Amino acid sequence: MINLLIEPLQYSFMQRSLMIAILVGIICAVVGSYLMVQRLALLGDAISHSVLPGLAIAFILNANIFVGAFIAGIVSTICMNIIRTYSRIKEDAAMGIVFSAFFALGITLITLVQKDNKIDLNHFLFGNILGVTAGDVRDTFIITIIILAVVMLIYKELLFYTFDPLGAEATGLPVNLLNLGLMGLIALTIVASLKAVGVILVLSLLITPAATAYLLVERLHLVMILGVIIGVISSISGMYLSYFYNLPSGPAIVLVTFGLFILAFLFSPTQGLLRIKQK
Repeated sequence: MINLLIEPLQYSFMQRSLMIAILVGIICAVVGSYLMVQRLALLGDAISHSVLPGLAIAFILNANIFVGAFIAGIVSTICMNIIRTYSRIKEDAAMGIVFSAFFALGITLITLVQKDNKIDLNHFLFGNILGVTAGDVRDTFIITIIILAVVMLIYKELLFYTFDPLGAEATGLPVNLLNLGLMGLIALTIVASLKAVGVILVLSLLITPAATAYLLVERLHLVMILGVIIGVISSISGMYLSYFYNLPSGPAIVLVTFGLFILAFLFSPTQGLLRIKQK
């Protein structure tokens, strides 16, 4: 058993991949906990698709693609908020309009880039964790530190805003700034997860570990802690399954995450489906 655990670690690409997987598992669970509580799961999916134009534009300009993705995510969020605030369009419709347009623009730009440069950017759609470099590990580690530092710094304010937005506004908290900050955290998390699972599967890592923890515990900080444990276990297990059974890494991580959710859904002491049926 020990030899099986050690064998993949002999390869530097597996060491880098496992580091990325662990970091992504941590930040996705932390940020995803806020999305779960606020019932904004689809917002994470929308932002993940809207970063594509930033990726393509950054590549064309020979700039850092992660910076481009982050800027695109923030710009799309601002556009959605402008439409929601200054028109009769509701938030869900505004998300559908803006983020689908950004996704379409991203696909168009990626297609043009591929024609001119003969490269494949599709790994940003589906992930390519085995191809990460030392620079990618460094960037993801920096993003992880930033996200965790911000969450710890404004935890109480975000907690109040998450559960009672109107009450937070009434007490004088800068709710618009908090909302923008949360959107920024989501965008940063998605950018950090691009190489691991891609924009198509990132929603699973953002929501499923937090949702699994939500079935087992009630308080937000416990959801975060348990979600991090679930996210890290899922990421490591998915990487090992990918190595030994020649499976695509991103989907393997997501399937392990889903498997743990199903176990919690069925056997949770307080929320489990089988427990409810026994009543």
